[in-house]
Amino acid sequence: MKKLTFLLIYLLATVGFAQGNMISGKVVEQSTGEVLLGATVQNLNNNSATTTDFDGLFTIPGSDGDVLRISYIGKVAKQVTIANSSFLTISLLDDVASLDEIVVVGYGTQAVREITGAVSIVDSEVIENLKPTRVEEALQGQVPGVNVTSSSGSPGAGLNIRIRGISTNGDNRPLILVDGNIIEDLSVINPGDIESISVLKDATAGIYGVRAANGVIIITTKGGRKNQDLTVEFNSWGGFQETSRKLPTLNAQQYALLKNEAFANNGQALPFTDISNLTDTDYQDEVFDNALILNNDVSVRGGTEKSVYAFGMAALLQDGIVGSDKSDFDRFTLRGNFDHDWTDNLKMKTGFLYSHTSNKGINDGGLGSVLFNALNMAPTIPVRDENGDFSIAEGLGNEVINPEAQLANTYNRNYVGKISGNFGLTYSFLENFEATARIQANYSEASGNNFNPRAFYGSGKVFNLTENVYSEYENFFSDYTYDAFVKYDNTFNDVHNVEATLGMSAFRTRGDFNGFTGFGNESNEYNEVSLEGADRIIDGDENGARRFDQRLLSHFVRVQYDYDGKYLFSAVIRRDGSTIFGPENRFGYFPSASIGWVASDEEFLADSEIFDFLKFRASAGLIGNDRIPAFGYVSLLTGEGQYVFNGQIINGTASGALSNPEIKWEEQFTTNFGVDMQFFSNKMNVTLDYYRRETRDLLIAPAVSGILGSGAPGSSAPFINGGDIRNTGIEFLIGYSDDLTDDFSFNASYNFATLDNEVLFVNNDNGFIEAGGFGVGQPPITRFEEGFPIGYFYGFQTDGIFQNADEVAAHPSQSALGANAQPGDFRYLDTNNDGEINLDDRVELGNPLPDVTMGLNLSFNYKNWDFQSYFFASIGNDMVRNYERNQPLTNLTTNALNRWTGEGSTNSFPRVTTGATANQVFSDFFVEDASFVRAQNLQLGYTLGENALSNVQLSSLRIYGSVRNAFTLTEYRGFDPSASSGDPLASGIDNGFYPVARTFLVGVNAKF
Repeated sequence: MKKLTFLLIYLLATVGFAQGNMISGKVVEQSTGEVLLGATVQNLNNNSATTTDFDGLFTIPGSDGDVLRISYIGKVAKQVTIANSSFLTISLLDDVASLDEIVVVGYGTQAVREITGAVSIVDSEVIENLKPTRVEEALQGQVPGVNVTSSSGSPGAGLNIRIRGISTNGDNRPLILVDGNIIEDLSVINPGDIESISVLKDATAGIYGVRAANGVIIITTKGGRKNQDLTVEFNSWGGFQETSRKLPTLNAQQYALLKNEAFANNGQALPFTDISNLTDTDYQDEVFDNALILNNDVSVRGGTEKSVYAFGMAALLQDGIVGSDKSDFDRFTLRGNFDHDWTDNLKMKTGFLYSHTSNKGINDGGLGSVLFNALNMAPTIPVRDENGDFSIAEGLGNEVINPEAQLANTYNRNYVGKISGNFGLTYSFLENFEATARIQANYSEASGNNFNPRAFYGSGKVFNLTENVYSEYENFFSDYTYDAFVKYDNTFNDVHNVEATLGMSAFRTRGDFNGFTGFGNESNEYNEVSLEGADRIIDGDENGARRFDQRLLSHFVRVQYDYDGKYLFSAVIRRDGSTIFGPENRFGYFPSASIGWVASDEEFLADSEIFDFLKFRASAGLIGNDRIPAFGYVSLLTGEGQYVFNGQIINGTASGALSNPEIKWEEQFTTNFGVDMQFFSNKMNVTLDYYRRETRDLLIAPAVSGILGSGAPGSSAPFINGGDIRNTGIEFLIGYSDDLTDDFSFNASYNFATLDNEVLFVNNDNGFIEAGGFGVGQPPITRFEEGFPIGYFYGFQTDGIFQNADEVAAHPSQSALGANAQPGDFRYLDTNNDGEINLDDRVELGNPLPDVTMGLNLSFNYKNWDFQSYFFASIGNDMVRNYERNQPLTNLTTNALNRWTGEGSTNSFPRVTTGATANQVFSDFFVEDASFVRAQNLQLGYTLGENALSNVQLSSLRIYGSVRNAFTLTEYRGFDPSASSGDPLASGIDNGFYPVARTFLVGVNAKF
């Protein structure tokens, strides 16, 4: 028996020794390189298990050929085969469909599985890969239903964010919060500081009240974690920018031939008798430059048992692709967060954000802009004449001047300094209660100057100045928000989970504008002029009209309930009061509710081989909107008036904007139905939403008779509740991520969103509101009209080109359009069949809003290499080509080479002539399909391994190169099909948009 016992002990010891080899390694986040504390490591061969320590390290029994399974909450589990018993470094991908992920949703947080509203999330990895210069760029193509357009590609220019279409003809901006701070201008945020972005798109945004009518964007910046060692991260990237497109304009010889033909067609002498030795200047080449862009940022974060902290600093330098240093943007930001648990019951959160921006700008939009002039300037005119002076642009119309002279005479500098801070305390009491009070405030100063020197650009030019003009301004803005609320959170019988929130919010914002303009400085040099040296000075604030003070006061109640995590319910009612409206209409009540059902938790789906997760949700609610100027319900002395005293004219005040005491809240009623699904061990996630949003009682400033005085200086039309509008659409997202081998993993996601916009009602006698300018002296070309999309294009429909005099004679007269038709001119349709072509024959010609937007994101990792690509598409949107001046001697694009030259030559492009024609009235000839597909970012990176970093104090080092805006596929012939003026009623009119640059970057990401 003793021998048998000894033998058994020997055999067990032998087996134990055979299994006793120890394998060591480290587990890190793939996106950040940070170590993961508490990751579970299992050896599937011997059933042993362990967890990682504070440094992400582990040791586990194992041998070559054994398989380890590594898992961590919020990460995709990974299996690794042990080879050569070497030290293992294992990186885990973010789980694209992590149900336990916590997101900020308004006065609190929720797990993803509990959300009953339409909420989309963009994490830090996506932002780091995109390397945007502005936060808005990280949303395009990532969040279905969110469309971001630029009114200008110039450095520092703002971007327009539209969540689920245009819901009002006024201010369509969403509410933006950064760590609880309300931020109006996202240029102050360094994208590299962002941990995540949550976008609230449906009625559940109503918890934020009136300012959430156009959706909510919640930005959370990177912070420390408790018991985290000091972590330092440094990012640096830089490169150069170039224009993504130049338009094909006529060269000197083509230009001379076509102008000779145009003059000959009108019986005039030819302007170019010898075309053999012409100057040939490409003014686009002259104004476009390769421009520098450089960004550096450093962040520090960590934590102790009771505190967490984070600090970041960043600097961005960007020159413009038009005018180079005449159009630049510099940004410096500081950010800090410090949270501390004073006791188990009392917790503090603090944070601050400081930014300073500096930029110079050029005339980059509309008639007379730099690019407009570069396109229309005659190529036969050199940049400088024989004396070395800038050439003047005679015979090219009043707006077209030498763009190089225009740039040389552009002088301005603008500065914005802004500081934001927040402080909050949360106190827990009576076991289930929690009280929070917090205040956040913003203060900013904007200052700058502008100088227009004495200059002569040509006869009759609108830019000519016989005396110079120098101006300075200094504006001040401040606001604060105070929130106080109490939460009750309890669970009954282990299945009934209840959370109730009762709170209030107060907001006040103020602004003060100060500016002076001086005329007639003796010096004509920017560095020598001043207000003191001016002959006369005008005070821009002399009538006291340049201040505002607005306030909001709100109270709200929210109840959230779930039964066993399966049946979800949330309801909010909020009472908002705004000083925008008069006493009778000041307060409004705005309720919303949402429900959800986690069907995958039901017993009948417990053993499903299809669904890992299945949730249905629905929401409905009413949200108010007050985004119009203050005090529109009363008459204010904010206009300009002149009075005669003792024979002298004295400037004074007069009535300003016309008042309307009846204006009331604009209201949006939104419904949303959605489903969230996960498959294949949570490797694939699918989200589908249908929404319907009706905006009622739109706040509109309609055109009124000049007899009422709305055209006087400082005056304007009154605001009215003038119409209803509806947006409906479907949003779809699918994502898949997997580790195919130990060395290769990939991630793919695709999303699309549809949009159907329709005006339901217009509250005026005409039944429509006009907007949008085209050419010079033509009637407005866009409309807000019942039964049509907001801002649709309205003009004449062409029916080919008259090929001969018989066709002209057989067609209704077009003389009402400005000239009798001749062969080679456009034939316009008589749409009302009254036998005459006039303004009554105009019809719908297109829609600036896209029918569908799409995003496609593909990435993979192979060993130390990684590749990311991001694509965006906009389908069905139209744009108006309005960047051609059409004067006798202005340049044209090469499309004019396809002009009509005789019967049968073409049926699409009219003849060229200097005589009067109706060919330039607004018609479908100027409306183009602006659908496009854009490669937003292509990036290739390499992360150095442990061996390469063993002799330096780095935990990770990644080097990468990328191309932003690599290419755009479109049939639109302008500079940029993605551009927009931002005006809801006239968004798609292209006056020569400054294009978004193509950018080539190299960068490094280092962590210590």
